[in-house]
Amino acid sequence: MLFSAYSFVTVGQIKSPLRIRQKAVADSLRDRTPDAELVLSFPNLNKVAFYQNPSKLSAILKLEQKQNWAKVLPLLEEYVGNFGIDNFYRDTKLLWRLGQLYDKLGQREKAIAYYRLVLKHHRTDIKRVQLYYDSLEQKKQDLYVPLKQYYEIVEYRKSVATYKPPRGVYTNMGDAINSKAEDYGPAVHTDSALFIYTSRRKATKATGTDEDLYFSKNENGFWHEGQSFGKPINSIYNEGSACLSRDGKTLYFARCESPDGYGNCDLYSATKLSDGSWGQLKNLGSNVNSKSWDSQPTLSPKEDTLYFASDRLGGFGLSDIYYTVKQKNGDWSSAKNLGPVVNTRESEVSPYFHPLYQVLYFSSRGQLLNFGDFDIYKTYRVNGHWQEPRNVGPLVNGKGSEYYFTIDAVSKNLYYARSEEKDMKNLDLFSFPLPMEAHPLAVTKLSGVLTDSITNKPLNGIISIIDMDNGIEVASKYLRDDGSFDFDLIDNSRYMMLIQSPDFFSIEKEVDLKSDTVMKIMTTLIDYSIPLIFKNLEFDEGKADIKKDMESSLDRIVLFMVDHPEINLSIEGHTDASGDPDANFELSNWRAISIKKYIVDKGKLDERRIHAVGKGSSEPIKEEFTLEDRAVNRRVEFKLIKPGTGTSETKSDGGEKW
Repeated sequence: MLFSAYSFVTVGQIKSPLRIRQKAVADSLRDRTPDAELVLSFPNLNKVAFYQNPSKLSAILKLEQKQNWAKVLPLLEEYVGNFGIDNFYRDTKLLWRLGQLYDKLGQREKAIAYYRLVLKHHRTDIKRVQLYYDSLEQKKQDLYVPLKQYYEIVEYRKSVATYKPPRGVYTNMGDAINSKAEDYGPAVHTDSALFIYTSRRKATKATGTDEDLYFSKNENGFWHEGQSFGKPINSIYNEGSACLSRDGKTLYFARCESPDGYGNCDLYSATKLSDGSWGQLKNLGSNVNSKSWDSQPTLSPKEDTLYFASDRLGGFGLSDIYYTVKQKNGDWSSAKNLGPVVNTRESEVSPYFHPLYQVLYFSSRGQLLNFGDFDIYKTYRVNGHWQEPRNVGPLVNGKGSEYYFTIDAVSKNLYYARSEEKDMKNLDLFSFPLPMEAHPLAVTKLSGVLTDSITNKPLNGIISIIDMDNGIEVASKYLRDDGSFDFDLIDNSRYMMLIQSPDFFSIEKEVDLKSDTVMKIMTTLIDYSIPLIFKNLEFDEGKADIKKDMESSLDRIVLFMVDHPEINLSIEGHTDASGDPDANFELSNWRAISIKKYIVDKGKLDERRIHAVGKGSSEPIKEEFTLEDRAVNRRVEFKLIKPGTGTSETKSDGGEKW
């Protein structure tokens, strides 16, 4: 068959519901958030624990029995909108009914949002809800390639100059910062030169406690040995999980088991004095602290809001994220729960607010996409509301637990505490080049669908995105069953899109992403029973040298062979019938061997995978009556051979049988 190239159609560039425009450096300190998406508002959340109105609920039930859905909807919306925190587990069925009603009336986005709330807050077996939600989200789910396979896929980049290999996997921060005890709770100051963290290195075997705050300074890319903050911040009690104001003069931290505390652990502040020491330690008071555990503070970019984790009674789960706002007199307001979109019936801990953008990162074991025990998520704050949290992907989140996540101000590196064990033993601090899924500016959507150009049916494969400008790693995904894919990327950047499958030649497309873009991609399936013939493989008369204009076609063979090490290749050279048959046979053989050498050298392939042979004029396609007939017979045929489908034959170029 004649080789048929893939084709692209850019369906459109559209305004994203989550779009962030990159601006000039001078504009970088301004708040940058995505545009609004669906908002779920519960104004009673921090006012009443449980909302109940029997008469309104009875009216809703009667209308439901009459199937008067148009009248039920506004009444049920109003009732659910008045929910307090306890309603989310006591009245989960009403969330489910509201979602069903939205679904019935064609408001699919709202329906899915309420189904999510059901799955996050239910305390009974709801397999039916889970199965139905999964069926709705099937066309949107992210099918990440397993990490081991992902790194096998990207190995080929090292032999292809246009691609860059991954910048690295997570790296232990080393003995300068980590100790033989648990080290965790990282916080990088805005200038990225100061690293604050918590360590139990002075803990005794008897208690296993004695947590203290440490810091390290970065010089020429290296972290100095961690130093204790010393007194009065570190004391005979336990201190940890700190954050520092932008000017470096106010430290917020947790202290546990102190006699002046309100609960198990409280939040405190300390002020840097003129001589460089710390003083004026102050408990943030009963507005912020509870009778339970309150810890892990993080400041908003404007430093007017403090977020923290607490396991106080009256929350959604085992521990929730709360916030408090600084008032005009400098005091902090009564703490409020962050709400049911972020918090779940499980545990949400270690919040971290990006120093420049309206993005909150946190660790959770109750969100809907989870790779391990605790995973890191990010959520955007838009117009005062938190959007659905997104898992930051398998390049960060593994099978174990990830906690205490922080990013430097330039969004280049992340730091977090990691443990392969569920009981948090052996926590160490790690650094990692920030992957795309965790980047605060990755909100411009590149999406599309891949189909067969002949049947128009969806195709399967693995799609990878290579960042050509920023060097930020993007986790590869499987195409969904309907051939669709989508990625959240940074706009005003160049990307290489690569789609791989043994069923078609690897697809490459450079994308200059300006705004949300939808692509329709079509390609032709490989028919392994028919040889491939490239029209542009024309040698100079009587020669076997590879010409420049042949390389683009041969390079596609190279990439396919590199991407699919299980597949072998047969190359057959053919000539027309003019001239001496023996000379034609020798020339065709040298041409086939020349092509093989190019493919082996370019792809650094095992030459035993490729069989090259010349056929001379012995196997013409058609009788030669015209010059055009002769041109058709002068050809190179490529046969791709899957395991178990090839025939055993002896190579004429000295290779062994296969």
